[in-house]
Amino acid sequence: MPESATAVKGAVQINPQEDVYLLSFVTDEKTAVRVAEDLRPEKPLLARNQDLPSPTELFGHLGLAEPQSEKGVRWAGVCPPCVGDRLRSEVQWIEIHILELDAGTTRVYLQAF
Repeated sequence: MPESATAVKGAVQINPQEDVYLLSFVTDEKTAVRVAEDLRPEKPLLARNQDLPSPTELFGHLGLAEPQSEKGVRWAGVCPPCVGDRLRSEVQWIEIHILELDAGTTRVYLQAF
């Protein structure tokens, strides 16, 4: 979690098969991109077409819109075990969405399972 993070929200969705970990915070654009790069995704952040919200409400439980429903959101995904990331070896997949809120702030959404 970056020291500059504000509006921090998080939750764990307990499931029989696998738990889903959610974290969201607001920071500046440079820090948000650095967080994404630190995850070591295979591809850089990509613009995501605005999709309909997921049938499973995840971030809505935190009072946030689902990131894939937001226009202009960028995302990347990473498989920590696939890239030998021992720091995050407890999760199989991490998805990060980055959404610019205004000229100085960016919301980061992290989802892991």
